[in-house]
Amino acid sequence: MVQTSILPEEAERFGRLATDWWVPDGRSAMLHKLNPVRLKYLRDQIDQHWQCDECSRRPLEGKTALDVGCGAGLLAEPLARLGATVTGIDASPEVIEVAWEHARRQGLEIDYRGGDVHELEGQFDLITAMEVIEHVSDPASFVKALAERLAPGGLLVMSTPNATGWSRLLMIAIGEGLGQIPRGTHDFERFIGPERIKQLLADAGLKCLDTEGIAWSPRRGLHLSEDLRLNYLVAAARA
Repeated sequence: MVQTSILPEEAERFGRLATDWWVPDGRSAMLHKLNPVRLKYLRDQIDQHWQCDECSRRPLEGKTALDVGCGAGLLAEPLARLGATVTGIDASPEVIEVAWEHARRQGLEIDYRGGDVHELEGQFDLITAMEVIEHVSDPASFVKALAERLAPGGLLVMSTPNATGWSRLLMIAIGEGLGQIPRGTHDFERFIGPERIKQLLADAGLKCLDTEGIAWSPRRGLHLSEDLRLNYLVAAARA
């Protein structure tokens, strides 16, 4: 029996957002605000992991990258501009179609695929899975699939909401309640705390290299922080 992480209702929900995924003030506006924060962390981890020149514009030159749950390419496109040969995979065919078209207009060659990471072959130097694990059917199986796709010496970076009352308040009660995030995007029962993520990584033969929070304040908006209560990022490599 072929394993899958895909929840059909989740794929359908995100597919309905495809048409305005790239509209900064559209239904995916929160992703546009979140993306620069994720990229800042990702660039720092890339520079540390591969001892890159922090001033280099293409630190991923010659490396392969896989963006799991890529959506319409908000992260995949910057990875390509950083020099990587990028593959993006998503469960929603609608967002993959939008991703292909947007990359084409930007003059970027990105291998977008619809489907499940379990079905993918090959290994990649860098794997990203941002705001994905809380939407899959089996987090342990999902992390193991990521580990199998990670090349020796590679780097995995994930982000996800924390399983706290603070995240429930800001992301669901306020974010979804006030329409800043599409209603129904999150199920608090699927939120995962850092200690559980670390255990899932260890069970998959990976070690956690770093964790950092994504916090929010009225003055700074979304920003990197030592405060993990709202959302957090994890960097990992083979143990």
